[in-house]
Amino acid sequence: MDTAHLSPPVSPAAAAAAWPDSSAPGATLAEQSRHFAIVARAIAYLRATAPQQPTLEQVAAAVHLSPFHLQRLFSDWAGVSPKRFLQYLTKEHAKRELARAGDVLTVAGRVGLSSGSRLHDLMISCEALTPGEIKAGGAGLTIVHGLAASPFGPTLVGWTGRGICHLAFCSGNEPALLAELAGRWPRATLQRDDAQAAALLGKVFPGTAPAAPLHLLLRGTNFQIKVWEALLRCPPGQILSYGQLARRAGMPRAPRAVGSALAANTIGFLIPCHRVIRDSGEISHYRWGSERKLAMLGWEAALAGGGEAG
Repeated sequence: MDTAHLSPPVSPAAAAAAWPDSSAPGATLAEQSRHFAIVARAIAYLRATAPQQPTLEQVAAAVHLSPFHLQRLFSDWAGVSPKRFLQYLTKEHAKRELARAGDVLTVAGRVGLSSGSRLHDLMISCEALTPGEIKAGGAGLTIVHGLAASPFGPTLVGWTGRGICHLAFCSGNEPALLAELAGRWPRATLQRDDAQAAALLGKVFPGTAPAAPLHLLLRGTNFQIKVWEALLRCPPGQILSYGQLARRAGMPRAPRAVGSALAANTIGFLIPCHRVIRDSGEISHYRWGSERKLAMLGWEAALAGGGEAG
């Protein structure tokens, strides 16, 4: 995607109103955020004890819940049983999905489905900052931001009148998260609004409601943006290897450079770098934690599978 020219200046009031509406989402996201902390502990326990193949009772004991309550928690959070959810996290499942991703790309190419919006219904559009805008450090931009609940824990989201420009997950160090945002946009006007952030995250994670169109404001090199746009064509529930993503981006000999582009992404989940894993089926690094990456993959696989509670 070619970089776009700067839009007319947007007032702080217009930026605040451009994305979220005034109605806050229900308690579901807050509940899911609390559930995620337990899900992450369960995943960490399972990764540490995988060779022993722990039972549901052992996993429940490790997170200080009864098997009944663990079952109900997973059903509320992911729509499936713990057993089904954990099947989505196995290396064998990952390898099957990588093979399937190759087939999907082949079929899509044959029938001309090169557009992500035609291949699946993400409803995400993008605009990129120009090199001059990046050099200006956000001068003239008002970035409204806030911390609110999501299915993957407390989340910092930032947006302007031109789109979402930041989405990061908090692991307990909120000042560091805010400092990172300020550091990336040193000359922008930052305006905090947690209530509006909660409303926007209700659109990012709409649950059973129809997905709302979302617009992203990207900050990166042309190479990075090309990789991110290729990744946006990977639907929820599908995973790719670094090599597959490199081929999809038209750079089959550059999987390492593709990995560096993913590491530079600061719009988590919406630019779904969590859907890229190693050819071996290992999940690889994720800037917001490997347990969170596994949780995202399992959560999306459950939704793509229709939420059957097997």
